[in-house]
Amino acid sequence: MKPDINYKNLTPDDFEQVIRLGNLVHGDGYLSVENLTRWHQQGIVNNINASYVAYIDEQLVGFRITFSAQQWQEDEWCSTELWPVTIKNTCYFKCNTVIEKHRGLGIGGKLLKLSISAAKQQGALAGVSHLWQQSPKNSAVAYFTRCGGKLIKVHPDKWLADSKQGYCCTLCGYECHCSAAEMMITF
Repeated sequence: MKPDINYKNLTPDDFEQVIRLGNLVHGDGYLSVENLTRWHQQGIVNNINASYVAYIDEQLVGFRITFSAQQWQEDEWCSTELWPVTIKNTCYFKCNTVIEKHRGLGIGGKLLKLSISAAKQQGALAGVSHLWQQSPKNSAVAYFTRCGGKLIKVHPDKWLADSKQGYCCTLCGYECHCSAAEMMITF
């Protein structure tokens, strides 16, 4: 029997559980109060919040953090010249995390659909993300592809600089050589 899943916008009341789950899944140092506070604000435009959380029986089981179009900066990992949509019309899907025990229930897909709906209301025409290729069975890329994502480019060592500044990758430790698949969904 499928559990009753409650979806709602991310608020500061969720931060403690989001940080705990994010660091458990992605590695220590991935989330902090400081970066989550900033990321949360980057997802809100005109009182429309593009970031969501999922709960089962008051336990956080998943979250999706999305930056609104024009609320984030491109970096060397953004291949904007290959994108079919301009950066000013593109939101950034920062992070999607679902606790292992509840994967396969459609939680990640539902969180993404909610974020897309909010991003469209904010004026975005597309969303881009950098997906962890070393996720178990490359499930992050597979999930994003099922949701309509198209591969733009693969970036080796995407999180190496972060790992040198305190992020501890669950696979590589403090010298992360994982690759990111830069992928885009157009709306």
